[in-house]
Amino acid sequence: MTDEEQSSGRYLYAVCRNLDPAALEGIPGLGGHRLEAVRQQDLVAVVSTVAMDDFGEESLRRNLEDLDWLEKTVRIHDEVVREVALAAPTAPMRLATVYFDDAGVRSRLREWYVDLADVLDRVEGCGEWSVKVLSAASRPRADGPASDGPISGADYLRRKRSLAQQRQTQDTSLAEAAGRIHEALALLARASRILPVQDPRLSGHRGTMVLNAAYLVPEPEHEAFAALVDRLGACDDRVLVDSRGPWPPYSFAMLETR
Repeated sequence: MTDEEQSSGRYLYAVCRNLDPAALEGIPGLGGHRLEAVRQQDLVAVVSTVAMDDFGEESLRRNLEDLDWLEKTVRIHDEVVREVALAAPTAPMRLATVYFDDAGVRSRLREWYVDLADVLDRVEGCGEWSVKVLSAASRPRADGPASDGPISGADYLRRKRSLAQQRQTQDTSLAEAAGRIHEALALLARASRILPVQDPRLSGHRGTMVLNAAYLVPEPEHEAFAALVDRLGACDDRVLVDSRGPWPPYSFAMLETR
């Protein structure tokens, strides 16, 4: 049966271990549909019914280009994941993971069982923290002292070479500072991941980002982790340290096979 031939499907938000279905009561799913549990052994898939008019292959491609639709879908998906993560070990699923029916969901749980069990073992009792390290200093500029007349080609090249050396020195210094911060934070984490740095136009942060990392931190270490972030940010005025969390372990619970 094709997407066009089926009117509804089952949207998969997350897979939990031994989640009590009662924990889903009162949590709205996409389109206001109620959340339901699909069990396979000790794994519980959190699902709701969605219209294939929105989530079929062709319609989904169009909707993903609709920023209002995408923002609302991402927000509800994340709210569901955050709520169920409070009740049981949780592996979030990728946005818009949809199956035709519950049989399809159970089949996938059987296929992924070993990998999902490993993921849930890894993230159980932990939250994810995001830490971004940014340069607090501006980049060296090419502006030099005013000259009474035109500079020679040799002087221009010397200035250009000096500027490049200054920027390289600054970059090296910032990378070393970010590395020390990462190493210190990683000691309190069960796992860590270095992520691609973000363009400030997308991240909303000012300054050059020199570290974008995620840390899987056991719940008993959350307070100590937050305090360490504050200390590390305060002891080096060359950098700004931005930390957010804890939240569900998206960076550590995704299956490579999905």
